[in-house]
Amino acid sequence: MSRMTRHLVQTWRRVADFCLRGMRRRGTTGLAHTAWRLTPNSWRLGVTSCLLAATTLACGGRDLVIQTGGLEADRLLFERGTLALEEEDWQRAREYFVEIRDNYPQSQYRAEARLSIGDSYEGEGTLEAYVQALAEYEDFLSLYPTNPRAAYARYKVGMVHFHQMRRPERDQTETMNAIGEFKTFITSYPPNHELTAQVQQRLREALDRLSEHDFIVGHFYYRFENYPGAISRFRQILNNDPAYTRRDEVYFYLAESLVRTNEVTEAIPYFARILDEFEVSEYAGDTRARIAELEAAQER
Repeated sequence: MSRMTRHLVQTWRRVADFCLRGMRRRGTTGLAHTAWRLTPNSWRLGVTSCLLAATTLACGGRDLVIQTGGLEADRLLFERGTLALEEEDWQRAREYFVEIRDNYPQSQYRAEARLSIGDSYEGEGTLEAYVQALAEYEDFLSLYPTNPRAAYARYKVGMVHFHQMRRPERDQTETMNAIGEFKTFITSYPPNHELTAQVQQRLREALDRLSEHDFIVGHFYYRFENYPGAISRFRQILNNDPAYTRRDEVYFYLAESLVRTNEVTEAIPYFARILDEFEVSEYAGDTRARIAELEAAQER
């Protein structure tokens, strides 16, 4: 090792030792420890760029100033971006990941950085950020369709729409978009995929939201005694979403609408389904009374 290189190594180690003491107070010692594990050849090849990168990263605060092209600079960028993402510092995290995307085309972290850019936008939670997040996830799916993380990107596309679902009485376009994406996930990936349970849960919530929207319309018809309109809407819910979480409510008002159109024989089985399918229902008491009343009337 030349005299100049030895001098640089000594300087670097003093800097790393200083940084390590400061980083211990913050609980982030990984980068400084890495310095002590480099081989002599690594010192000769990369000490200058490492010095610039790690000095800025460990001692220079939280600013994004890592020497482009330095030894493992893409890894350092990714680690800092991941930390910022965990801290929900969305903009700062995005700056690190964008640096990898734009300046390290051969980096092993580039695909994951693209996903993380999407995550940073999703985390912001504004309408404008959701548009950007959707674009990032869809770009990932276009560029890396066979990547193991493509399933995560597909799930996140559905989640961006899910976050934007509106109240049941409002327009349900985003709800239908979310349902479409979650169904695409289920048909595209195996049932034992690690994300399948989450996707199924979110799909159920989105389907419930859409069915609740249809119920509000049907109940509106019921209140204004448009019973044929109510019957049509309630049946639509049961046909489109037979597992609707609150279908006991649909059964009850569908049955009542049928009674009011003199379709008592058809109404009673819907009342009975409330008692058969729900151990606990707020409509159970009224349902038992209604069944008894209707059966007694039929016997007369």
